[in-house]
Amino acid sequence: MDCMSLTSLSEKIVQENSDAIVFSDKEGVIRLWNRGAEAMFGYSALEATGQSLDLFIPENLRERHWEGYHKVMASGVTRYGSELLAAPGICKDGTRLSLEFSMVIVRGEDGAVLGTGAIIRDITARFKKEKEMKARLKELEEKLAG
Repeated sequence: MDCMSLTSLSEKIVQENSDAIVFSDKEGVIRLWNRGAEAMFGYSALEATGQSLDLFIPENLRERHWEGYHKVMASGVTRYGSELLAAPGICKDGTRLSLEFSMVIVRGEDGAVLGTGAIIRDITARFKKEKEMKARLKELEEKLAG
């Protein structure tokens, strides 16, 4: 390894990742928004940083999201630490996305919960293909049954 520090190497990995990498504080305010998030959601880091996670959460899901988010921030426990979570998201231009993400609770040196980090992947194309395959399978099953 050359002169690059582990910290700057980590920063490069986060910033240059094609997946969205987002950190939000205990209140759900975006504090880190990488290039992958910019490309995925259409907001620059400057536009997103300091905004609520509502920026990319569809309005009809916000109440349920915040209920779970505040519970996780208070307890410091989430079942999504080892499971992928699937949820829809929304882009700056209003386009809806199908997303999968993993999350980690971020703690300070004293163990206090600082917020949560998420690695988010756009699975819209895969979701559409699966939906089409299910519809085709149902159609074929109906033909066989009828």
